[in-house]
Amino acid sequence: MYTILLTYSLVGAISGVLAGLLGIGGGLVIVPMLVYCFTRQHIPDEMIMHLALGTSMASIIFTAASSFWAHHKRGAVHWIVVRRIVLGIFVGTFLGSCIAARLSTNFLKAFFVVFLFYVATQMILNKKPKASRQLPGSTGMFGVGNVIGAFSSLVGIGGGTLSVPFMTWCNIPVHEAIGTSAAIGFPIAIAGTIGYIYNGFNNISLPEYSVGYVYLPALVGLIVTSVLTAPFGVKLAHSLPVGRLKRIFAMLLYAVGTKMLISLF
Repeated sequence: MYTILLTYSLVGAISGVLAGLLGIGGGLVIVPMLVYCFTRQHIPDEMIMHLALGTSMASIIFTAASSFWAHHKRGAVHWIVVRRIVLGIFVGTFLGSCIAARLSTNFLKAFFVVFLFYVATQMILNKKPKASRQLPGSTGMFGVGNVIGAFSSLVGIGGGTLSVPFMTWCNIPVHEAIGTSAAIGFPIAIAGTIGYIYNGFNNISLPEYSVGYVYLPALVGLIVTSVLTAPFGVKLAHSLPVGRLKRIFAMLLYAVGTKMLISLF
């Protein structure tokens, strides 16, 4: 057990540094690492992705809470947006986790590979949507929340990949879009964690120390070290050429995505 905790603490440390350095977080780093660790642990293949996604969601609860509070203190959270989108987020994320629980590991891997390639391409092209409209009404925000929540639960992320471009497109200043996205990530993580626990609770084949599709040893290791190393990543971001690092990291994402794609065959 000590070796397992040490392994996941290392995963958390790496993900924390990368999150602070490159402004990425959650499933983008954690899920592929967990898939690798679970495979080495000989966890049955049919539940590896479900455990990786559920555990990633649970870890985001803590990182999102820390992140959005820091943004809130700087006045960078657009709380009106949060209030208008949160119901759709809860519903979409929970339903998304229910759908994910019924999909095969191979399908979820393929879906995640497409996501990795998309994010890597966005990093290289560095394209940002132009502000061209206002926020939709209550029904529209509920629908947008559904989409962001459902997609986030399928890839184990906090939603920033979708929510930041959406808010930028709707004339929300970039720094507020990032801070508001962090706040939105908190209900995404809570709803996703509840969904993955609920859908995996009666699975008797799960490894010991699992609560539904959340693997507790990995969760503990992720939380403890990622919270400690994220500030170090932020510090590095102010002294290193982040633009170049993002391009290098994008190539790493392509490599990880390609490896996961090959494993499907």
